[in-house]
Amino acid sequence: MKAFVSRYKFFLFLLVPFALVLVFHRSHGVRAVGTLAFSVKEMLSVLPPIFVLLGLMDVWVSRETMVRYMGEGSGLKGALLAFFLGSVAVGPLYAAFPVAAMLMRKGASFFNLIVFLGAWSTTKVPLVLFELSSLGPAFALTRLSMNIPIIVIIAAVSSALLKEGEKTALYDAAQNL
Repeated sequence: MKAFVSRYKFFLFLLVPFALVLVFHRSHGVRAVGTLAFSVKEMLSVLPPIFVLLGLMDVWVSRETMVRYMGEGSGLKGALLAFFLGSVAVGPLYAAFPVAAMLMRKGASFFNLIVFLGAWSTTKVPLVLFELSSLGPAFALTRLSMNIPIIVIIAAVSSALLKEGEKTALYDAAQNL
């Protein structure tokens, strides 16, 4: 029981105000429960297929192949592959983190991980298509032309500023997932 409380203390702590809102402001509480139920349902519909694909990728793609194409020495090829994988991905950003952890376990470089996450969050093909049709080509292309260099700058700065020991700790944590 002590281990359970320790592991989920933040969640349990948030249950208290949630319950208070439900008791003292019933309409807001009911709306919050509805939002929570919708979010849980959405996560349960997105995460299982992601984990199936991760399992297949884990089996089909060897560590050596991942290191060759996205590892430390992969250069522009690795960054372009990371950008492509992030851009063609489907699903919300929280689904990108298990994929990033798998890429870490397989030996992808930290720079390429940040490029992958940046591409997933800002340059997904469905988002660009929506922007082209709804907001027009000028907006979509301007946003893309600004986001792509910024993703590379953020990846380069993050990779340069993070100490080697901190990167190692992140990769070790990914191995233990």
